[in-house]
Amino acid sequence: MSEESDSLRTSPSVASLSENELPPPAEPPGYVCSLTEDLVTKAREELQEKPEWRLRDVQALRDMVRKECPNLSTSLDDAFLLRFLRARKFDYDRALQLLVNYHSCRRSWPEVFNNLKPSALKDVLASGFLTVLPHTDPRGCHILCMRPDRWIPSNYPITENIRAIYLTLEKLIQSEETQDGFPIRIKAVHVVNEPRIFKGIFAIIKPFLKEKIANRFFLHGSNLNSLHTSLPRSILPKEYGGTAGELDITAWNAVLLASEEDFVREFCQPVPVCDSILGQAPPPEGLTPDVQCDDSLRAVKSQLYSCY
Repeated sequence: MSEESDSLRTSPSVASLSENELPPPAEPPGYVCSLTEDLVTKAREELQEKPEWRLRDVQALRDMVRKECPNLSTSLDDAFLLRFLRARKFDYDRALQLLVNYHSCRRSWPEVFNNLKPSALKDVLASGFLTVLPHTDPRGCHILCMRPDRWIPSNYPITENIRAIYLTLEKLIQSEETQDGFPIRIKAVHVVNEPRIFKGIFAIIKPFLKEKIANRFFLHGSNLNSLHTSLPRSILPKEYGGTAGELDITAWNAVLLASEEDFVREFCQPVPVCDSILGQAPPPEGLTPDVQCDDSLRAVKSQLYSCY
C-alpha cells in the first residue's frame, strides 16, 4: 500500500470524530532561515545545527511535544521550537525539558508573566532602568544596559523591573541571530561603579556559582579602561567612556512598543486551568517577586549584559 493510501487509511475523517473531538491542528507555518552564511557556519560549529537536518530536528521535537506533553499549551512553529533546540545544541530530550521548564516558569510566576506587554510597563521603560544599546559587541552579542539607581521603589514594585527584563529578553530572542539560550545565553556581565560592599557580597556567593557562570562576571568599579578591554569605546555611550554619543533609551523603547500586538498574542490570552505536565517551577534564582523594596538593591549603578 502506498504511503498516501496508508495515511488515508489510518487517519480518522472529521465526520467520524465524536462531538468532543476536534480534527488535528493545522501544521504551523514553515521556517525560512534568515541567518547569514557566517552565522550558519557558527551554528554548525557551536550548536551542531546542520541546515540539511534542521527541519527534521524541528519535526522530531514537535512530535515529542505532541506525544509526551499533549496538554502543554505551546506554539509549535518551526522558529519557536528552534529556539529550544539551539539552546540545548539540538539534544531533543534536553530541548523538550527546557520547553517544559519555560512554560512552567510562566505558569508558576503569573505576577511577572501575566499581561506582559510594553504598554503595561511604560513607567519602567521611561525611567531608563534598562535599555539595549544600538550596537552589538565584536562577537555579535547584544548589550543590555541596566541602571538600578534609576529605580525609585515608591514609584512601582521591583516586580515591574523583572517584568521589563523578561520583556526585553523575549523581544531579543525573536531575532534569529540571538537564539542561543532562555532560550538565551548571558555571555558576560560587566558591573561598573559598584560599591565596595557589592564586591564583598559577590566574593561570598562566587564559590557557589558554577565556574562557567562565575567567570562571566566582571567588576570594574570606576575603572572604565578595564571595561573597554571587553567592550570597545566605539559601541558604548559617553556615560561609559564611549564615543557612540549619549545613552538614548527612546529607540529601544520604540522597538518594544511597536511589538505590542506580538506580546498581547503571546502573553495576554486566557491561560488553561492546568497543564498536567507542568510542575510548580520556582522563579529563576535571585529573582523573587516578593523581594522587599530595599534601597540597597539600587546601590549598583550600572550593569552591562552582553547577550546572544
